[in-house]
Amino acid sequence: MRALFHSQQAKIAGLIFFVLICLASAAASIMFGVNNYSWNTVVEAYTAFNGSNDHLIIQTTRIPRALIAVTVGASLAVAGAYMQALTKNPLASPSLFGVNSGAAFCIVLLVGFGPSAGMMTLTWVAFIGAALSAGIVYVMGSLGRDGLTPVKVTLAGSAVTAFFSSLTQGVLLTNGKAFDQVLIWLVGSVAGRELKMLGAVVPYIAIALIAAMLLSRHMNILAMGDDVAKGLGQRTVYIKLGAAVVIVILSGGSVAVAGPVVFVGIIIPHIARYLVGTDYRWVVPYCAVLGAILILLADLGSRFIAMPKEVPVGVVTALLGVPFFVYIARKGGRS
Repeated sequence: MRALFHSQQAKIAGLIFFVLICLASAAASIMFGVNNYSWNTVVEAYTAFNGSNDHLIIQTTRIPRALIAVTVGASLAVAGAYMQALTKNPLASPSLFGVNSGAAFCIVLLVGFGPSAGMMTLTWVAFIGAALSAGIVYVMGSLGRDGLTPVKVTLAGSAVTAFFSSLTQGVLLTNGKAFDQVLIWLVGSVAGRELKMLGAVVPYIAIALIAAMLLSRHMNILAMGDDVAKGLGQRTVYIKLGAAVVIVILSGGSVAVAGPVVFVGIIIPHIARYLVGTDYRWVVPYCAVLGAILILLADLGSRFIAMPKEVPVGVVTALLGVPFFVYIARKGGRS
């Protein structure tokens, strides 16, 4: 299928357009909710802070929430695109391949049975859990004579997701401390997070996103097949290892700060490839921007579904993602 934006100029214009949409979505996320604020009030919260509830809410709740939504959306979308490229599976994503559930389980285990931990510790635990589950999926999906195949890795991912999800539920049922602290977090939410939580993961996520851009040219070669890539002189083992590290950092960092938000890694890469084709030099930045927009708008919508209460953003992305997943599966994975 030919990309919607097939010329260089169209791709640049499209990216600028979506960046503007992202900025507008972030502004809407800050301004609208149970309490609505004008843009002047938002600006005054930093230029003429007076200690009022409105200014405090903007500084401590709305701004961190928007920044976390942007970071999580961009991270999960790029991680999903890289997973689909590595496994050659159009249904691959951190949420379906056990990466998110492994990170979540390790965090729940630490909260339930470990000592009181800071955000930095939780971040590293999430990275370890993501790496562990990704490794298990890769090993299970590679068993047999035919090696790693899309069907086998999908089955392995589903099994690992179910396994870690069951263990997580077991910990929650037997440990009241863990149940009270992480139940809301497990659904996937950007609400109620502090800016310092984002600060603990941003350095790693920023490095991973830069690495994703640097690896994008190599991913284009790898997409031609291992034999072709090796024939062109590419060291495929190192490229795959680098891509795997990018996936683990982006997924683990997102889970650490917002919980296992689902389906972003499936929806966005397909939309990005529809817009710009399979060139990962364009797919990666488009995924980052579109993923940020999706989480921002999903979080904004979650505030109005059951107002004055809020629905976790993970529920909204699941409502959007399930029909999209069925559509891609019925279509045979073509994007």
